[in-house]
Amino acid sequence: MNLSSTPIPLCVDFSSPGDYFLFIFHLCAGVSTVLVAGSVALGIIRTRALVRQNRFLFMLNTSICDTMSGCGIFYQFLFDVRVGFPSKNGTYYILPSLLGVNIMTFLFAQFDRYFAVCHPFFYGRFINTRVVICVNVYSWVHVFGQLLIQHMVPLSKAIEIAIYSRISLLLIIITKITMTVKLLIVAKHQLLREPPGPDRDSKKESLLIIVLVVVFFLLLWGPSMLYTILSSLTGKYLDIKNDAVNPMKILSRSNALCTPSLYLCASPALRAAVWKSVWSKICCCKRPARIGSKFDGVKNSNKAESISIKL
Repeated sequence: MNLSSTPIPLCVDFSSPGDYFLFIFHLCAGVSTVLVAGSVALGIIRTRALVRQNRFLFMLNTSICDTMSGCGIFYQFLFDVRVGFPSKNGTYYILPSLLGVNIMTFLFAQFDRYFAVCHPFFYGRFINTRVVICVNVYSWVHVFGQLLIQHMVPLSKAIEIAIYSRISLLLIIITKITMTVKLLIVAKHQLLREPPGPDRDSKKESLLIIVLVVVFFLLLWGPSMLYTILSSLTGKYLDIKNDAVNPMKILSRSNALCTPSLYLCASPALRAAVWKSVWSKICCCKRPARIGSKFDGVKNSNKAESISIKL
C-alpha cells in the first residue's frame, strides 16, 4: 500500500494482520461514536419536551462534545498522531480540551441534581432553562478561551497556565468524587422519604444516570489522567509510537461512546425520542398504528359489504 500520497502517514504500515485489525477497530469506534452520540444530540434537540428539562440540556452538551470527540477519532487514531507530550502531528490540544468541557459539564450536572432533589424550592426559584444554557456555554468558553490564551502568551506564561489547569483538574476530580458519594447517599435516603409518583421516578432516574456516567468517566479516563499527572511531576514519559497503539488513549476515548450509550440505556424517554426523531426516519419504518388502522378499515368495509348483501 502506497502511503506517500498522504502528508501525514497512517497509524500502521499494514505489514501484519494485527495492523488491519487495529485500523478497522479504530474506524468502527469512530463511526459508532458519531452515530450514537450524534443521534442522542439530535433526539434531544428535536424533542421539545426534553429540551425543557434541565437534565437533558446537560446530556445535550456532553453529547455534542462526544460527537466532536468521535470525529476526532478519525484523525487521532487513524493517522500517525500523538496528542500530548511529546506531541507528533498534534491538534494544538483541541481534542484534549474536549475532556475539560465534559468534566465541567458533569460537575455542573451533579450540582444541578443535588439541588433539584435536596433543595427543590431553591431550585425551582433560581434554576431555570436559561441558567442551565448559560452554564453549558460557560464550560466551552472557559476551556477553549483558556486554550486560546495559552497559545497567544509567551512560553513561560503558557507553562504557568498549564500548571494551573492541572491543579484545577485535580480539584475538580476530587469534587466530582465527593459529589458522586453525596448523590448516592441522597438517592438512598432522600428519595425513599418521598411519596411514589412520576416526580420521584424522574429524580431517581436522573440521579442514576449522572452517578453511572461519572463513575464510568472516572474509570475510563482515570489511567490517562493519572499518567499525565505523574509524568508531569517526574518528567518521565513512555515511548509510545502513536495514540493508536496507546491503551490509555484508547480507553479514554471509549468514554465518548460509553456516555451516550448510558444515557440511552437508563432513560426510556430519551430512548423513545431518539427512535422517533432520528432512527425511525432513517430506517423508514412505518408505525404499527397505521397498519392497524388500515386493517380495521378493510374489516369495516367488508362488514359494510356483507350488510348490503344481506339487505
